[in-house]
Amino acid sequence: MVNKFFDLLIGRPLANEQSSREKYNVPFGLAIMASDAISSVAYASQEILLVLVPAIGLLSYKWLGNISLMIIGLLFILTVSYVQIIKAYPQGGGAYVVAKENLGIKPGLVAGAALLLDYILTVAVSSSSGVAAITSAFPVLVPHKVLLAVVLIAILTILNLRGVSESAKVFSVPTYLFIFSMIFMIIFGLVKYAIYGPSSSMQMIHQNLKPMGEISIFLILKAFSSGCSALTGLEAVSNSVPNFKEPGQKNATIVMVLLTFAILFIFGGSSLLARFYNAVPNPNVTVLAQIAYGVFSGKTFMFYVIQFTTAIILIMACNTSYTGFPMLMSVIARDGYAPRSFATKGKRLSFSNGILFLSIIAAILVVIFKADTDLLIPLYSVGVFLSFTLAQTGMVIHWNKTNEKGKNFRRAINGFGAFITLITTCVIVYEKFLLGAWVIILLVPIIVLGFLHIKKHYNYVARGLRADEDYVKNCGIGQSYNHLIIVPIASLNKATLGALKYARSITSDVIALNVSPNKEYMDKLKIKWEELNTDILLVSKYSPYRAIVTPLIEYIGVISHASSPDEKITVVLPQFITKDKSGQILHNHTSFLLRESLLRYDNIVVSTFPFHLNPGDDEE
Repeated sequence: MVNKFFDLLIGRPLANEQSSREKYNVPFGLAIMASDAISSVAYASQEILLVLVPAIGLLSYKWLGNISLMIIGLLFILTVSYVQIIKAYPQGGGAYVVAKENLGIKPGLVAGAALLLDYILTVAVSSSSGVAAITSAFPVLVPHKVLLAVVLIAILTILNLRGVSESAKVFSVPTYLFIFSMIFMIIFGLVKYAIYGPSSSMQMIHQNLKPMGEISIFLILKAFSSGCSALTGLEAVSNSVPNFKEPGQKNATIVMVLLTFAILFIFGGSSLLARFYNAVPNPNVTVLAQIAYGVFSGKTFMFYVIQFTTAIILIMACNTSYTGFPMLMSVIARDGYAPRSFATKGKRLSFSNGILFLSIIAAILVVIFKADTDLLIPLYSVGVFLSFTLAQTGMVIHWNKTNEKGKNFRRAINGFGAFITLITTCVIVYEKFLLGAWVIILLVPIIVLGFLHIKKHYNYVARGLRADEDYVKNCGIGQSYNHLIIVPIASLNKATLGALKYARSITSDVIALNVSPNKEYMDKLKIKWEELNTDILLVSKYSPYRAIVTPLIEYIGVISHASSPDEKITVVLPQFITKDKSGQILHNHTSFLLRESLLRYDNIVVSTFPFHLNPGDDEE
């Protein structure tokens, strides 16, 4: 029943041979990869105005355009740089692989940790922003925004567990709906403004907004750092090159170029509309909602179309992370710096463990920060721009080591990109440090130390398990051991009698070990044991302090230390199995505690003897 439910929920298992169908072509790849970067228009302009409006009032709209141009310029630099990475590293991994191979393993892990944090924050920010778009249109839902965001994350998790191709099909339509509806709004809004000027019916505008204060370099840098959230998501294409159908490099490059032009038009156009229609940051109504209200003269059909498609694209922005995070974790896991379970594909050929882990952490962040985008944004961008800087620096070293034609020009591109992104990273850290960026700065080294500890553990295990040629020749695989079997028992029942019979069939050296806090029970067991008429030795120990597991372990440990090197001690644990799985919680789990404790002895083998209760055993 449970298997049928999960098959219905996430689909039937796919064979390995079907993996080629679970990849993106250009239209589907653009739909998935574009969502994060394009969706930033829903809050990037708003974040810039949040900084400028309280300081300089009406002058904010002039500087909004200037700062947007700065961000668009940075966008072009990053695009050209990441096209270089796609061509040089088609195996995916993006900044992590580039930094690891050219700067060293620790810078690579720093880039990987920063990107992973950015992916997690993308899910938290985008789901919260999606809910904000919904509550802007339907204010009655504001008290339930945390629950709505968590539900959205759960839905995305299920869709991505169904596999790459199905999630691409589901999300491609709303992505293009958003792109085309935004293009229509921008063109319509600009034409309307050119002919009629700003709408007089727009009630959300603060007509008394006056120029005030003075512009300063620090204010510009602060606004710039807030608007740089518009550039998150670019790195996902280079991370996920293996997810594209062949030719993977060419398709990924096409998607990157199309993505850049889409951001250029939509982000630039929406910034112009915010300036022309004087949208003012409001905690309950997004800037984009105000623009749509002004362009379409109220809450008309197109206003709701913009809000609906914005909500969908913001939710879909999470899906960029659901593509990039599991892929990056799988690359790091294959290198041995993350749990290997992250490198294993699930039943639908997706990295399901990475998907689930991403969803859980993002949902926790949404709950902690109460689905408030303004509280989450300061944590954003730091990680991704740190990874941008490391990737560009790594590419400079990469071109130094090659003799490819045109390497000087490419090195200059990546060098300039490294310089610009380094400055941007420093600006973001400086401006947002006290607002929450310190959390990311603290978490990155902690995650890197965790990666190194995992690698150390895997190296230790590999060294311990490695069997060289001499070991294989001299391991004595034909050698036989002297066996002593210990069967812990609480009473004589069908399960313990079956375990004793099994043990006796292997060797004549069998000990039945009983520890009891009740002397009366011990006496009854001894009387019953006499009736058994067996040569198996019964050892009974009284436990005055009612402990069972510890005395059992101590006694078995004494026998273990006293045994000879050629002797193996097998502990057979009787365990009854009920047909009703839920009934297992009604019984103690002494055997589990014993098993975990005894495994530390190198000459003890722990075996479970299962006794299955028949369906009719519960009938009286």
